[in-house]
Amino acid sequence: MEISDQINEAKKQKPIQIFSKGHKEIGVNVIKSPVKLVILSMLKDSEMEFDEIVKNTGKSKSTVSVHLKSLRKDGVISFKFDPEDQRKKIFYINSRFLGEIEVPEPFELKEQKTEFLIENIINKKDSDKFDFSRLLFHTFRSTLIQEGININPLLYEAGYHIGLALYEELKDDDVDTFLKNVQEFWEDYGLGRIEFDLGEKIKITSYDCFECELLPKTGKPACYLDGGIIEAILSSFLKKDLKVTETHCFTMGDNRCVFEVETLE
Repeated sequence: MEISDQINEAKKQKPIQIFSKGHKEIGVNVIKSPVKLVILSMLKDSEMEFDEIVKNTGKSKSTVSVHLKSLRKDGVISFKFDPEDQRKKIFYINSRFLGEIEVPEPFELKEQKTEFLIENIINKKDSDKFDFSRLLFHTFRSTLIQEGININPLLYEAGYHIGLALYEELKDDDVDTFLKNVQEFWEDYGLGRIEFDLGEKIKITSYDCFECELLPKTGKPACYLDGGIIEAILSSFLKKDLKVTETHCFTMGDNRCVFEVETLE
């Protein structure tokens, strides 16, 4: 089999997923089993009863039971009894999802090459001097993509902590003033330009995005740092738990990034 065929075959497989150990333990759990990966992908969305897991995986009860027992032993998942039927167990993820690893790109991405960095960041035409922080962050992110390493959950968490700190500087009792403060901060610090649409769903559109504009077109959203910042500052202002979903992104072939914000029940 040719190397390119091996890579294409490997890319069809689910990426290896990494979860933290329990809160009192050191280390991580690396999940490779296809069946376990399917189970965890379902449990990421919601808790699930045993028979429902069996039905959705298409595997036998004995096979699913073995994998659930292994995941429980590793501390990745846990269960509770159904309050309406104590004979039934409801499973849920009991550790943090840290990221995943897939097959590295076989060729050097153009976004990592010296010529690309010089032309698009160091010698950027509309800037008097290059932004080292942009060079650093872009190179870090493109290297992770090159190596097939996805740490989006950690980027989101880092963004959330940044957002909590920023809120103290941007907050205002008046909503218009608060949103203006956020917009001015975004532009002043070279993060891009953002617009707010306060409808039934809050929609935020970001142009000239610092986080993803120069990243490779992967077909997947990439602005997890921004997403975490947005969740923190808006949830702090509204005093509600929010969910932020990126629906458009430069890495998806769009000319802007769009985040939709929903209130969690």
